[in-house]
Amino acid sequence: MKYFEFTNPTKLCSGKGALENLAYELEMLGASHPMVLSDGMLEKIGTLKLVTDALSDMKIGRIFTDIPRDSSIETVNRIAREYRDFECDALVALGGGSVLDTAKGVRLLISQDADDLLELMGCECIPKGNYVPFVAIPTTAGTGSEATAVAVIKNPALNIKMEYISAQLLPDTAILDPRMTATLPPRITASTGMDTLCHAIEAYSCQQKNPVSDAYATAAIELVRKNLVRAVRFGASKEARASMANASFLAGAAFSNSMVGIVHAIGHALGGVCRVPHGDAMNILLPAGMMYNRKECSDTYAELLLYLAGPEVYLKTPKQKRAQRTIAEVIRLREKLHRMTGLPVTLKEAGVDPAMFPEVAKTALNDGAAIVNPRQVTYDAVIKILEVSYGD
Repeated sequence: MKYFEFTNPTKLCSGKGALENLAYELEMLGASHPMVLSDGMLEKIGTLKLVTDALSDMKIGRIFTDIPRDSSIETVNRIAREYRDFECDALVALGGGSVLDTAKGVRLLISQDADDLLELMGCECIPKGNYVPFVAIPTTAGTGSEATAVAVIKNPALNIKMEYISAQLLPDTAILDPRMTATLPPRITASTGMDTLCHAIEAYSCQQKNPVSDAYATAAIELVRKNLVRAVRFGASKEARASMANASFLAGAAFSNSMVGIVHAIGHALGGVCRVPHGDAMNILLPAGMMYNRKECSDTYAELLLYLAGPEVYLKTPKQKRAQRTIAEVIRLREKLHRMTGLPVTLKEAGVDPAMFPEVAKTALNDGAAIVNPRQVTYDAVIKILEVSYGD
């Protein structure tokens, strides 16, 4: 067996009442006055108050909610300054991928005694530095950021999304409470759910896949199959919400160790160049990306049919047709979510101008996710996938 590494030190607190463990977890990490990061919408709808209530017996050093949808280097640098100014001793991040990735960036700056995130550019080359306790509370079930050693932060000057990869980014604790995603609208539930599915499929098929990441990925895919449509249709279902949160965590841990591939490389580029929301980009690009990789992944995709469609479909499908059926199941799920929520299935629906394809392709080729894709990523291949995904 080839050599591999797997890291997943994050403690998971998942299920009913998980949020009530927050103060205890911070105390066990040695924290007494944390900084809480969130966004304005979560403050407005009352989700942030659930967190501050859970910290009622602890002094909160600072609450920062001015985090945009696509966080930036400037935002991270500003928060790090306030963290120091208010003498905080821990980070609590409540939100989606942007908030959690922002917290990871702040943790890097504080731990390395740095002032500008651009000083820390690099891949897995950041020493441990000063310890900063970090608890992540995701409010979407898609990014998996609470279980990943990856942070994606925008550089507005270059109009790109920068990837930071280091074990120092992993939270100490992840709290998955179904109340945190209960108010997530159906369309966002669908978009983030397809992000989870894409994480798991690419983690299972990329060059750095390994037996442990495979186990996490397949468990995530099965949870998505059983719960995503239910979470969209019955948003108040705590069981479906909790299951999707667990799926997101599992898929995040899987791809954090095995990485992703061409779908994410192009998706990151679409986000940076054309401002397409990440989950929407994954939903649009996944079938075309799988069709491109099928030449190298036929057996791998065939195996995934069991988890994506269930044992009955798997056994009834001839072996030589299972890979194509897996892709067909992704398309079927995508179209069902489109009918239910209006989630775009083409780049045209997402408002992307085909004139931007060359810039998107050039950006995608420089994305780290392209390196471990099972099939070589070329400029022409990216253009073709964009054209196929554009629709009529």
